[in-house]
Amino acid sequence: MKGWLGITLGDPSGIGPEVALKALARTENDAFKYLLLGDTKLIESLNKLSGLQLPITPFQSYQQPGRFFYLQTGPALPADLACGSKTAAEAAMAALTEGARRSIAGELDGIVTAPVNKESIIRLGDPFMGQTEYLSEMARADRTAMMLLGADDRGRWLRVALVTTHIPLRAVADKLTKPKIVQTIELAAQSCRDLGLSRARIGVCGLNPHAGEGGEIGTEEITTVIPAVEEAKSRGIDVVGPLAADTLFYYAYNGHYDAVVAMYHDQGLGPLKMIGFESGINWTLGLPFIRTSPDHGTAYDIARKNKANPESMLSAINLARRLAAQRT
Repeated sequence: MKGWLGITLGDPSGIGPEVALKALARTENDAFKYLLLGDTKLIESLNKLSGLQLPITPFQSYQQPGRFFYLQTGPALPADLACGSKTAAEAAMAALTEGARRSIAGELDGIVTAPVNKESIIRLGDPFMGQTEYLSEMARADRTAMMLLGADDRGRWLRVALVTTHIPLRAVADKLTKPKIVQTIELAAQSCRDLGLSRARIGVCGLNPHAGEGGEIGTEEITTVIPAVEEAKSRGIDVVGPLAADTLFYYAYNGHYDAVVAMYHDQGLGPLKMIGFESGINWTLGLPFIRTSPDHGTAYDIARKNKANPESMLSAINLARRLAAQRT
């Protein structure tokens, strides 16, 4: 463990920089140091506006004293930066790329990434499916999966790994393959071990309503999901499925399963955000470095107004610290 985490500030016209500062103000005073990657003048102005007055200093080396540091990762931003503008998108990508570069080089234990606007980034001209996919490509990691975690006010957790992520619903069935499902089950089981859970019992959703009703409402369960579950079992994983998603999430929420593997984005994220909307975490499984992020968007409507709730960002930072400490 190097004791350094990078915080990429995401879209600077959104709430990412604000929630990052607010969350850092609530971190425990431990051995970790934090490198804020983004626009330094924006960091300074928000630090003053929020009234936090964090002792943030310019980054010079990994040996310098202190806890909070910032580093300019692109051209200085204009004072009248428009929400979702090209300039904001370029700044978001510069911070993300620098954080990934330093993590891949082994300089950081990992990064916590603030939200970006995918639509504005796509308008820059390069393909962009999301931060998860971008980081996987940069790290040349071909065995990754997105996991979302969240807990209710009674400490009941849902952990959901996605087989497919940001693709149209009509394309999901065609993108489901046995190897991809097996891989996601394996990564979900490993995540439970990384979290120090006493078991790693995985429940797998069916794709179709009622998990296909024995082929009456779709055949993907028979042709793809069941063979994947059986393959995962043969590798020693405690896994059950395919199960109807509407009942599986109930049982997972009540502790019968440690993680759920969902076939597509909204199948998994709907239940997760219902119980952990303000504290949800996005964790990229399978990268050679730690990457977490808050599970919310840029929230342009409240940006620069000192109204943003930092709970999700704080949860993401705390998870990254926990994972980094366990890797020692």
